[in-house]
Amino acid sequence: MSIQITAEQEIRVGEATVVESVAPEGRYVVVFEDDEETGYFYALDTAADGNPIQDALHIYNVESVSDRDEPSVVAIGWSADSLKAMLLINDYPHAVFDFESKNGYCRTGFPPPMEEGDWACGSHDWEDEAVDLFE
Repeated sequence: MSIQITAEQEIRVGEATVVESVAPEGRYVVVFEDDEETGYFYALDTAADGNPIQDALHIYNVESVSDRDEPSVVAIGWSADSLKAMLLINDYPHAVFDFESKNGYCRTGFPPPMEEGDWACGSHDWEDEAVDLFE
């Protein structure tokens, strides 16, 4: 897997946290947020009119994380073409955004894609092939 890590931070699940990563080249940004109840991963297009958030992926519910009392390391990395971003927690891939095909993949498969907009296709279900986008 070829991935350029551009953001890394130790977190505690359930504590308010924001980890942002800008694509090495281009206009895309991804953000991981723990709002003390849930963890989400967002895809942003800074060139978009209006709201730059293009898609959102549910990563976890705080209450469901069995080791939430232990510190975790959140890392965000980009593909060589700066069109795909991956969220890793403790070196394990949890979510991928593919800005080129306008798809998002996460382990929870939630939420369903928005009904409107460019990213309103497919599902958010995890596919192991999403990791292959970084080879």
